[in-house]
Amino acid sequence: MFSVTTDEVEEPGGVRARRDVIRHSGSIVVLAVDDLAVDGPAKGAPKAEPRVLLERQYRHAAQSMMWELPAGRIDDGETSLTAAKRELLEETGYTARHWKRILHFYVSPGFLDETMTIYLAHGLQAGKARPEADEMIATKFFNLSEAKRMALNGRIRDAKTISGILWLVQTARPAR
Repeated sequence: MFSVTTDEVEEPGGVRARRDVIRHSGSIVVLAVDDLAVDGPAKGAPKAEPRVLLERQYRHAAQSMMWELPAGRIDDGETSLTAAKRELLEETGYTARHWKRILHFYVSPGFLDETMTIYLAHGLQAGKARPEADEMIATKFFNLSEAKRMALNGRIRDAKTISGILWLVQTARPAR
């Protein structure tokens, strides 16, 4: 899944130092949004609040159950979009008709070269999840306002999920 390198480097400004770096192939995150909630149930109906698909699973490093956006590692030979489509299907059973890359960032660049790419997915269609043998995942749609509250009050403690939710909150605001 990853490797560790030790480098003797001269950084900008002439500082010489030893740097240990965890090397990782990168990950994707899926911000899956329910179109029916956004478009309204019928033509002419008022637009409802977006709903975001979250999953709950145990994370050993945090020693707790956590609400997160679907996410996973980019496998050898995969593009980030192919990995996003695969992970959404495997973990939730959903597929999406429309995909858009919205964010790309380093997870923790002080010691890790892993990047994450968040994709917005909409036009969702339910199907059968195909989790890996060690994955016990529950899924649930949350109204965007509730997901935002969860992120701001500490019920969601996962940085990739907080980033995706706050991006959607910002972009879902009406123009002023």
